[in-house]
Formats: sequence, C-alpha cells, structure tokens
Amino acid sequence: MTRGIGYQTQNEALNQLVNRAKGAKPIGIDEFNQRIERAQTLMKAQGIDAIYLNAGTNLEYFTGLRWYPSERLVGAIIPVEGTPRLIAPAFELGSLKQAMQVPLEPLLWEEHESPIELMASTLKDTFGAKLRLGIDESTAYSFVARLEEYVPAQQLCDAKTVIAECRMHKSEAELALIQTAMDMTIAVHRATASMLKEGMSATEVRTFIDEAHRRVGASGSFFCIVLFGQATSYPHGVQHEQYLNANDWVLIDTGCKLHGYHSDITRTYAFGEATSEQREFWQYERQLQQVAFDSAHLGEPCSSVDDAVRQELARLSLKPDYQLPGVPHRTGHGIGMDLHEWPYLVGGDETPLAPGMCFSNEPMLIQPEQFGVRLEDHFYMTDEGPKWFTEPSRSLDDPLNLE
Repeated sequence: MTRGIGYQTQNEALNQLVNRAKGAKPIGIDEFNQRIERAQTLMKAQGIDAIYLNAGTNLEYFTGLRWYPSERLVGAIIPVEGTPRLIAPAFELGSLKQAMQVPLEPLLWEEHESPIELMASTLKDTFGAKLRLGIDESTAYSFVARLEEYVPAQQLCDAKTVIAECRMHKSEAELALIQTAMDMTIAVHRATASMLKEGMSATEVRTFIDEAHRRVGASGSFFCIVLFGQATSYPHGVQHEQYLNANDWVLIDTGCKLHGYHSDITRTYAFGEATSEQREFWQYERQLQQVAFDSAHLGEPCSSVDDAVRQELARLSLKPDYQLPGVPHRTGHGIGMDLHEWPYLVGGDETPLAPGMCFSNEPMLIQPEQFGVRLEDHFYMTDEGPKWFTEPSRSLDDPLNLE
C-alpha cells in the first residue's frame, strides 16, 4: 500500500487534526481603506468617475461588507474621490450596518422605487451628464440594460481594469490567510488518505473531508471532488455513486475558506498497486507541474507558463494542444477571495507576472476513458520569483510527503 494510505479509522484520523485557524487574522479596516484608495488612483488615471460594486466578492473585497446578490439591488459606488456610497433597500439598513466594516454613506430606496434610477440620478448630480461609470463584471445583464435607460452605453465601461488590477496583487495579509487555508487543506488530505478503506463510497469520503475541514478550523469544505478508478479521467467528476475497490486510482480535489480566502489542493495516488502506465503518467504530471513553476518569470506573460507546459507535452510525445492523451485545460487559475479569479495561466492571457499574484498549478494529464492525474498546488510570485504555498508530492509512493 502507498505510504500514508488506509492505516487507521476515521475517528483516529479526525482526532489527530488540530485547529490551524486560531491565529489567523482577518483583513483589517486599514487595508480596506488602502484598497479603496488604490481603486481611486486607478480610476483617476483611467478617466473613470465612479465604479459600481455588486453584492458579492468585489463588494466584500473593497468594503468588508459580506452580502448576497438577489433581486433586491444591494451594492456600492466608489467615486473617484470621497466616501463610497451604499445602495440598498431601506428596510435592510439595520442588518447592513451590522455587517459593515468600512463606513458607507447610505443611498436608500424603498420597495416601490427604482434603485437604478436613484443611482443614475445621484451620479449625474455628482459628476454631470457625461459621467463615466465602471461596472463590476459580476453585475447581471438585466441591471446593465436598465441602467442604459438613464446612462448611455458609451459612458459605461468594464470596471475589471480597476477591480482586477487591485485584487490580483495580494498583500502580505492576504498571502498569510491563503497560506493558512492551504495548510489546513493539506492536513485534511493526509487525514483522508489515512482512513480510506475498500468498499467506501465517494459520498462517505466527502462527508469525512467536510468534517475534517471543520476540525482544522474551517466551516467545512467549500468544494470537494472525490473520484475512483476510471472516473478520474473526468476532470470535474461523474454523477453516479462510486465505491472504492482494491488497486483503484484515487483523485481528491478539495478546499475551504478562511476569512474569505480559498485553499484548493488535489492529490492523485493508488489505493494499492499502480499500473506501469499510471506510474508513468503520474511522473509526467509531476514534471509538467515543475515545468510550469520553473517557467513563471516576473515580467513574462501568464501565457508563457502554459506555453512551457505545451512544449513539455510535445517532448513527452503527448498531445500538446488541449487534446488527449494530454492536458485538456489551462495550466492554472488565479486564486484569492474567489476560487478562480484573474489572471490565468492559459494561452492568450498576456498579463505580466508580478509580485503578489497567486496561481494554481494543475496541468491535469488524462488518458481518456482510463484514468487522470491531477496534482494541484499553488504558488505566488515574489520579487525573487515563484514560491510554493504547499510542497508538491515527492513521489507516487509517498504522495503526501510523509517521509
């Protein structure tokens, strides 16, 4: 049996886990204010008078206000100068004040009123009829279409040029939260591998992983993919229940959130003996992962990392252009407050690699209809180049680095 696999009970594995989140510090008010100031600097340089933030991650990133999007408009306006404004139903103000981190000047609407008309008229009063307004890319099209009744489409722009530029460069506080979340999830991976037993269902394993994430200090798993055998050849899983058999190939991809920041780690290994082809592909996958890491150079485009992986695939006599057997998807995605966010390690993303950027490194290798291998760790860019959040698997025989 592979090292670290199937040697103890579920209770024994859970009881060895400790809360790793106790010392983690959430983002503070000073940093929220710095984010707003950074956005305003970018807006001024780009000639944008204000940006609209929809309820969701972007609203939380800039203001600390965690609120869900719904049919009732809740959002914020960051002006190029001055205090951000909260757009919200009047009856929700009490709840919103309790959730606020950064003070926001209320712009309230009653149930029978149009929040879009109120927002448009307020902006025009402040900036004039020719205002230029950036729109959060997560905003529903129906909102934008109605807004265009009051603000001509040519005066609207994508606020991504501001929002993404702020969010893709992580601060030390953000990096620390992501690091802790990754540490939590790698501990969960080790515990999960240790309690695998023949006959277990994938549902049973997912339930264990959720509880294990709670033991290490999360509110549970944010997501969890558990695949056995041939199902591992499908990157995001299958719909039917699975049961673990002797010598099955196992792929587990999971993560949690800590004070708004994500972890996301995948391990692939054999529950018993691996075939010679599985061993070969596992080693190829580890090589591809290392090539991606070694190719991440400051100032080079994100696409260059994916290009290097495609070149290595060709050298290994595998399909280089998203065909199988090969790597059918991008090498990696950005990560932070969203599980997938800008920028991306994929052909066509010309964003220059810069300090503070965080990426998954997961060039999943698939032998179609047979098995897949995904080893996923994350790295972030420093002034000296890339640095791992978690150490990649050292070998198929010791995939959890226990030796």
